[in-house]
Amino acid sequence: MTFHFAKYSALGNDMIVIDPARCDIPLTPANIRLICDRHFGVGADGICYGPLPGTAVTTPALRFFNPDGSEAERSGNGLRIFARYVADAHYQAGSEFTLSMGGTFIPAQIDGKTGSVTLLMGELQVHFLDKAFHVGEVLVQATAVSIGNPHCVIFTPELARIHTWGPLIETAPSFPHRTNVQLAHVLDNHTLQIEIWERGAGYTLASGTSASAAAAAAVRTGRCTPGSPITVKMAGGEMTVDVLANGVRLMGAVTAVYQGHFAPDFLAMLTTPLPT
Repeated sequence: MTFHFAKYSALGNDMIVIDPARCDIPLTPANIRLICDRHFGVGADGICYGPLPGTAVTTPALRFFNPDGSEAERSGNGLRIFARYVADAHYQAGSEFTLSMGGTFIPAQIDGKTGSVTLLMGELQVHFLDKAFHVGEVLVQATAVSIGNPHCVIFTPELARIHTWGPLIETAPSFPHRTNVQLAHVLDNHTLQIEIWERGAGYTLASGTSASAAAAAAVRTGRCTPGSPITVKMAGGEMTVDVLANGVRLMGAVTAVYQGHFAPDFLAMLTTPLPT
């Protein structure tokens, strides 16, 4: 066992891939928090853990952990980063293959020239559209959707409010399991600007499921044109989202940052029982 890990970035949304075949570390919540810590650990917005032992070789499966130690049902950028790792580690020889997360099968495609990774994210569930919603003393219109994980989208030009509204909405009573939050501003029929507050991570430069949820909410509420790609601009860069009749297609770049090994000092911290 070499205690190897890899790090990737999806438009500034950086994640560590821990492959259980190459790194035998117990992923307790405390260990996850330490690994993701930007001062005492490697630093990341989350951990992709896989391919999971015992899963089909033809369909690599993963689990995704937020930097606070909680597990996410779905992560668009986590899946795109994991797809890139699967190709880089030669688990899959072709440019098209299927991943598995939480029992859901997700087709992936990698463009070897541009580094772009495309996912067919599956169907979107709409919980409510443009519903009156209080954020503190402010009354806004909120749209709640799920694409494997929960999202609350608020259309407003005041995107800088993400730092104050984000934590309030994430933990609002309307969302007993917490929610991801997007503040979205429509630039034109095919373009959104969004800011993101992720459940379990806080302010985030980019998010695949957030881009998907915001684009889908814009189409479902008539703010963007259906049937055409939507460019979603985020602090870390742009993604393209197709809102389809049978799901959401997500396209964006993934960059390999580095590969490394946990040093003995750090391994001793990880293998020693830590406070929760």
